[in-house]
Amino acid sequence: MRWIVVLAAAIGLLLPMAQKAGADDLAEVRQQFDAGNYATAMNTLRALVSQSPGSAEDHFWLGRCYYEVRDYNNAVSELEKATQLDPNSSVYHDWLGRGYGAVAAREKSFLLARRVKKEFQAAVQADGSNIDARRDLEEYLIQAPWIVGGSKDDALAQVNAIAQINPVDGHLAKADYESGVGNADLAVAEYNAAVALKPQSIEPYLEVANYYGLQGKGAEVTALVEQAAQVSPKDARLPFYRGVAHILTGADFPLAEENLKSYLASTPDRSDWPSHAMARYWLGQLYEKEGNKMAAAEQYREALSLDPDDREAKHALSQLEKSLH
Repeated sequence: MRWIVVLAAAIGLLLPMAQKAGADDLAEVRQQFDAGNYATAMNTLRALVSQSPGSAEDHFWLGRCYYEVRDYNNAVSELEKATQLDPNSSVYHDWLGRGYGAVAAREKSFLLARRVKKEFQAAVQADGSNIDARRDLEEYLIQAPWIVGGSKDDALAQVNAIAQINPVDGHLAKADYESGVGNADLAVAEYNAAVALKPQSIEPYLEVANYYGLQGKGAEVTALVEQAAQVSPKDARLPFYRGVAHILTGADFPLAEENLKSYLASTPDRSDWPSHAMARYWLGQLYEKEGNKMAAAEQYREALSLDPDDREAKHALSQLEKSLH
């Protein structure tokens, strides 16, 4: 019987070592992911999954990597495995909903659209304090037609629940709602109310800056960038927003170009930051304002090579090509 005792002792020693190795591997994956080295991270994760196919976290991060490189079908496959292995994870359900949403948008699939709502609801049910999940569900309820479960009333219920959790996020969610139902003035009031609370995170300032940037309001973007920089002066996204502000105000085109090129050169292309395609779009806008239509067209094409679904770049290139003929 001694060999059983020896074996048990050996397993007892090896198990913590294996757990530590797995934790170290995932830490390395996170570093690769945060640096935008998605291909490298995927290679590491594929090896981990082959060794331990029952790890929900490994499948989750592999799905996240696929999502970042816009391979949404494989992203969904991995995220489904993660949620099957850990059905109580709010985060896993939320990201699976996003994955379904990306595929549904490309395939214009009502069936997948219903799965989007189901996963966002599962995420909220698993953790009612997950504001990201509630806002994803709210956005779906606002934008989706009723035939696939859209409901403005249900969206407003999510807004109210978010406001109970965090007042800043409540105002941002209400702004999304008002914008979604066509109340632009009320949306602006809610965005301004969120900023007036002086949040200590940079995210609300940048979210509101996104809104004003799409509205073409350069002075507002400039003010928000200054506030954001006071909260987090080294945030890597600031050059993007400074570039957009300079273009919209016409204050300093050379500095706008420098900022946008710096953003492209120094940041990974990730789904939760301004995309590199969007940075290319704004460079195109800059060159158009300077009268350099050929350079502008090149930037729009670069944007579309990065994201073929970029509607702003598609429209801008189409209009520009008409003017060139």
